[in-house]
Amino acid sequence: MRIVLGLAVAAIMLLSAWDFSALAQEQVGQATLIRTAVTGQAGQLAVRSPVFRDERISTSRNGLGEFRFRDGTKFAVGGASSVVIDRFVYNGSQGFDQLTLNAARGSFRWISGKSKSEAYEIVTPSGTIGIRGTRLDGYVAPDGTTAVVLLSGQARFCGANGCQTLRRTCDVVVATPGGGVSQPTRVSRDIFQTVGSDRAFPFLTGRQPLSAGFNGAFGGSCGLSNASNQRTQRGDSPRSERSAARSAPSPDNGGHGGECGGEGWEGDGGYSNSSRSSSR
Repeated sequence: MRIVLGLAVAAIMLLSAWDFSALAQEQVGQATLIRTAVTGQAGQLAVRSPVFRDERISTSRNGLGEFRFRDGTKFAVGGASSVVIDRFVYNGSQGFDQLTLNAARGSFRWISGKSKSEAYEIVTPSGTIGIRGTRLDGYVAPDGTTAVVLLSGQARFCGANGCQTLRRTCDVVVATPGGGVSQPTRVSRDIFQTVGSDRAFPFLTGRQPLSAGFNGAFGGSCGLSNASNQRTQRGDSPRSERSAARSAPSPDNGGHGGECGGEGWEGDGGYSNSSRSSSR
């Protein structure tokens, strides 16, 4: 009897271990573009390499990785960056019930897929980004200072002092660990001094060009590229670039509204950052 009981316990433990391993290895998406060195938990990634839950994606100083998740979400990681696919719950053809990324450092671009908007969040050292059918660029400095530039849709950044909502194309918020989130303002090249690096936002400056699918209807630089800066110094206005970005439709947003429409938060109540960021 003891032998049978022992075998049963061993079998249960084995099955539990197998279930945990299978869950940990569940595929979230795959790499669609790799330049220089991009690594995951099993080593260097290549095009079509799968990415899994709990996987840390790291890039070399000049590394660039583009990824497509199972619901059509697109995510790009720039040089000297580290991002963890923190958790996800996939619901088949309906998309993700939850997809959480932890951006520890560096640059990234996010383009929402077809999942419900409340499923998405990006955790940073300075707070949590909630997403509403959105394209955005983010940068996390070595000291945890985090800046987010909205390219389309809406996003809310919740930090130590509450939440700020981004609604206008090319608006930026900056947050610090323990210091809270700034009010949205139009981004300028002063952002590089604010975050302490001219390598921030490499996709907007043109330092690291992305594939066409990551530019889409936006296709601008929010005045951060060298070319845009030269136009401004000559007295030319980048207004036409911003106007085109506002008026163009926004594909790949999963039906959550175009440039600044779609679902929004009711007032500034929304959700509290304490329930999202304090647990991490």
